[in-house]
Amino acid sequence: LITKTDTNPFFVKMKEGATAKAKEVGVTLKSYAGKIDGDSESQVAAIESCIADGAKGILITASDTKGIVPTIKKARDAGVLVIALDTPLDPVDAADATFATDNLLAGKLIGQWAKGTMGDKAKDAKVGFLDLTPDQPSVDVLRDQGFMMGFGIDPKDATKIGDEDDKRIVGHDVTNGNEEGGRKAMENLLQKDPGINVIHTINEPAAVGAYQALKAVGMEKNVLIVSVDGGCPGVKSVEEGVIGATSQQYPLMMAALGVEAIKKFADTGEKPKPTEGKSFFDTGVSLVTDKPVSGVPSISVKEGLAKCWG
Repeated sequence: LITKTDTNPFFVKMKEGATAKAKEVGVTLKSYAGKIDGDSESQVAAIESCIADGAKGILITASDTKGIVPTIKKARDAGVLVIALDTPLDPVDAADATFATDNLLAGKLIGQWAKGTMGDKAKDAKVGFLDLTPDQPSVDVLRDQGFMMGFGIDPKDATKIGDEDDKRIVGHDVTNGNEEGGRKAMENLLQKDPGINVIHTINEPAAVGAYQALKAVGMEKNVLIVSVDGGCPGVKSVEEGVIGATSQQYPLMMAALGVEAIKKFADTGEKPKPTEGKSFFDTGVSLVTDKPVSGVPSISVKEGLAKCWG
């Protein structure tokens, strides 16, 4: 198992799921992680170690979804089954399979919710995007562009961030998926336009950082923040009104299914198949909010807390 970091609760839960399932089905699990989100060098070194160790399979959440592909190819050429978890590779078929949230749908749900919550004011909204890293990994692009589609913003080329021309967009900044990054990015966008009133965030730590920056200038009541992840701290942030709504994903299931798939491949040579009509195996997503919007499916904070992680 190779994750982006070993500190983000999402990857901690992923490791938990993989460890428990490995024990249950009798496989040996080795875990590796980048030092920070975006540290692809450590991930490349981890794949090389797995090949040298004769690993039967690799589960990876890639930091650099394009840059890692040549090393992934090396592993697959050596007979290793490679499954991308959470973050599809670019191209998606560079891995044998992908077990992930439908991140485009996760983005669409929070976009639809934000639009419905704002009502008529959505047409004059001032929207900021707190994204992940400058190299735009697939998970970042899918959530960002999905939000736009849900909110009614034309994303132009939906495979990249930043080519849109909707006047409601104040700007994009990167957070590295953590609180400190979210705070700084929010401060930057406030300098661009202090009238900003909707914030899409890549994940809940970034959302909390954004809220802190807004609170510091007395603006936390004026801005609608939405996010993706569904970790327990994030769902509690929805309960407290820090985040308006979040799209919850299920990392424990991703990792457990990944381990099962590698065991099956080792035993029978059979590779996992994607969900019908999709290029990946969809592990599900639910919008969590206590302020539901008509026509946008959601679950309550209470239900979200029962399914959360971290």
